[in-house]
Amino acid sequence: MHDLILIHPPSVFDFRDRAQLRGPIADVIPSTDQFEMYPIGMTSIAAYLARNNYRVRIVNLARRMVADPGFDAVRHLGRLRSRVFGIDLHWLAHAQGALAVARLIRRLHPAARVLMGGLSASYYHEDLIRDPSVDLVLRGDSTEEPCRQLLQALREGRRLDTVANLTHKRADGTVVVNALSYVPADIDSFELPAYEHILRSVFGRDRLADALPYHGWLARPLTVLLSSRGCTLECTTCGGSRSAYRMICGRSQPAFRSPERMVADLRAIRSFSRAPVFVVHDPRIGGARRARRLFELLARERVQNELVFELFAPAGRGLFGALARSVERWSLQITIESQEERLRRINGKFACSNERIEETIALAFEHGCHSVDVFYMVGVPGQTYESALGIADHCERLLERFSPTRTLRPFVAPLAPFLDPGSRVFEDPSMGYRKQLGSLAEHEDALLEADWTRTLSFETDAMTRAQMVEATYAVTERMNDLNLRFGLITPTAHEAAARCLRAAREAVPMGPEQRDAAWMFAKEEMSWSGTEGIRPTPRLAWTLLTGLVSEVAQAASRRRGVYDTHVVR
Repeated sequence: MHDLILIHPPSVFDFRDRAQLRGPIADVIPSTDQFEMYPIGMTSIAAYLARNNYRVRIVNLARRMVADPGFDAVRHLGRLRSRVFGIDLHWLAHAQGALAVARLIRRLHPAARVLMGGLSASYYHEDLIRDPSVDLVLRGDSTEEPCRQLLQALREGRRLDTVANLTHKRADGTVVVNALSYVPADIDSFELPAYEHILRSVFGRDRLADALPYHGWLARPLTVLLSSRGCTLECTTCGGSRSAYRMICGRSQPAFRSPERMVADLRAIRSFSRAPVFVVHDPRIGGARRARRLFELLARERVQNELVFELFAPAGRGLFGALARSVERWSLQITIESQEERLRRINGKFACSNERIEETIALAFEHGCHSVDVFYMVGVPGQTYESALGIADHCERLLERFSPTRTLRPFVAPLAPFLDPGSRVFEDPSMGYRKQLGSLAEHEDALLEADWTRTLSFETDAMTRAQMVEATYAVTERMNDLNLRFGLITPTAHEAAARCLRAAREAVPMGPEQRDAAWMFAKEEMSWSGTEGIRPTPRLAWTLLTGLVSEVAQAASRRRGVYDTHVVR
């Protein structure tokens, strides 16, 4: 019997039985349109609770359903045994799948508690707690310690009123919203992400299959270094912006991970992978001193993995010189979202001239940057249909300048399927968005629509939903041709994307056999060069061995009633 089983649901629970035109909503992420890559916070929760001798397991139900058409999800869930089942609703795109799994757990395991968590769950906690299948909702961006408090209270039979950040129902159905009192400024105490814990926990039936982060991870193991919880920026469409975190998580400023802890996380990754590592957030958002310290430690570490850094603003010789001195191989991801300077000023990133952006890219390549990925979006505030089509012209200019000798890869995706709850465009009508959906139930229903035009949760003052969909098709068509012309994709990949676009324009719903169909890039085309699978190392063998020993020791501690031994207040 587990104390807690953490379940990551698909976006739509019965997606394998549905013919849906989901659109290019997942083209620029590693997972499919079921968003089967679970939030990294699930790993830190599992690791933290394991340190306190609770028996925890992660079940990536979405990945198993995507990877195996014959996988019986209901049977698998029915075989599980746990006092509490935790289901993440971090991204709103899981509204239907998360609630469907919650209702299924209620039917299969009526004596168990059903817990929800994540940013979207925190935003909609009062909607969720009114659902008969949901008993508990943990709010905030750092629920490791509140989750421990919850399991301790349940184990000891105590009232739940003292559990931080908890929304719950009493036996008589009364809803209680505890204070959002746990908002740690220090996140160094957590394994984040807890890759070594995941590797240590794979012993046992189905454990490895359940724990894999997304479909194809063993072959292309994308890993991340988390720089912070929270952000300093106020990007208008982002549910992870400064104001969104203040509203949803009670966080007035980011909690930064120390450079020392980030490098320790990197060592853990290097124990099993030489694949590229993505560094979440611009390294400068914690200040110049923190960035210098990170680069200094990386230089000492002599990292062989390629590191991929985000930029939120232009950069010059100082930053790129520091990167070149500290990392042997590095690349950049730049999200500019629009080629129009006035729209970037509205949205918050790269509020500068196009010339300054090109200068930043040129300086990066001059200092040895391996590749630069540039991201654009259809649906940003103030963007017209003609402006969206102009994205391709801007990409062509960049490719003509840099592509002959350097690797520059442009990506475009729609703002879809939903606006982020808590973002400025979701909360403030003056931003120019007309929400078609508001409640959690409305988003749940929208995910069952056959055509992504009707799933989109908004229109803007400049474009209707139909215009945004058509603009996405048109600019993607141009981008597909540009990618072939500049050698970024193969003729086979180009034709596959063209076929997908033709089917979409004819409004042909796609069954599960087309789930991995390419719109602009096939997943393998998006992988950074040099990506390799899991590699055996002495440290990996040691991690697996210590995992087995730790499992035995924790089982012995549980039998003696020893819990809550590594509490972080």
